[in-house]
Amino acid sequence: MKKSVLYGFLGGMLLFFVSCNRSGKKEDPRDTPTTGFIRISVDESFKPVIEEQLKVHHSSFPDTRIEVSYKSEAACFRDLQSDSTRMIIVAKGLTDKEAEIFENSLSFKPQYGILAYDAVTAIVNRAAKDSVFTIAQLKDILSGRNNITAVMDGKNATSTIRYLQDSVLRGEPLGKNVVAARNSDEVIEVVSNNPNVIGFVGLSWVGDSYDPKQVAQLKKIRTALVECVTCEEKDLFAKPSQASLAYGQYPLARPLYYILKENSAGLGTGFMNFMSLERGQLIFRRSFLVPAKMGFNNRVGKIKESAD
Repeated sequence: MKKSVLYGFLGGMLLFFVSCNRSGKKEDPRDTPTTGFIRISVDESFKPVIEEQLKVHHSSFPDTRIEVSYKSEAACFRDLQSDSTRMIIVAKGLTDKEAEIFENSLSFKPQYGILAYDAVTAIVNRAAKDSVFTIAQLKDILSGRNNITAVMDGKNATSTIRYLQDSVLRGEPLGKNVVAARNSDEVIEVVSNNPNVIGFVGLSWVGDSYDPKQVAQLKKIRTALVECVTCEEKDLFAKPSQASLAYGQYPLARPLYYILKENSAGLGTGFMNFMSLERGQLIFRRSFLVPAKMGFNNRVGKIKESAD
């Protein structure tokens, strides 16, 4: 009887130490800048360039996993209020009031900043009669005074709709001729098949001349020229491009912001740093956006040949 009790006690102690040893081998649930798992939400109009960022980041840091949801700008901000979403990437930062609300609920202010500059790109069918627009003409279309159908990149409050309402309509309501597609892909599809509409998407959906899919799409659609409102010379129009954004010639320019809800250096900080430093900024440049954190200038070099 005593032996049975002793064996039972020793067996229980062995199971306890094995259990402790196993638990010690479990992965630390806390993430670091180069390890772990987080969820982020991204404005759908930035999907192509953020997909490229994530592809390179994951290959560079294989111990990380960033799960991304692409949705409207308003939905991204709703996600930021939840515990599960660490970071959002959208076309606007936080107002002082919004930052104060987050500080009251989190006990710290989220970080935010501009990563790059994008364009709201007007696209038309190759067979469309007009592909050159003044700001006044775009305002007439968006307000419904000109009843050509305008197609937006979402059925909810997207950054494209907000930007056009703020920067072009200046407070006027959208006209009944403005319709919503499910996403940017569908805007391009609608415009590809209809010469009597105008669509609006982010530049990274149509501006990458190295992307075979976008090159094929540009056989059916074209990016419209829009009046340069800051140019001293009158009647100048610009296509959305890296150069026209950098020089302030294309008027429908918008920033690409990160907003990070992290009080210590975790994976969100690591991904933000990646996008802000050389490799991430080069990816924005390669996607034909304008990097905001680093300047990449072409320099002309001269090599002096020796007389030998």
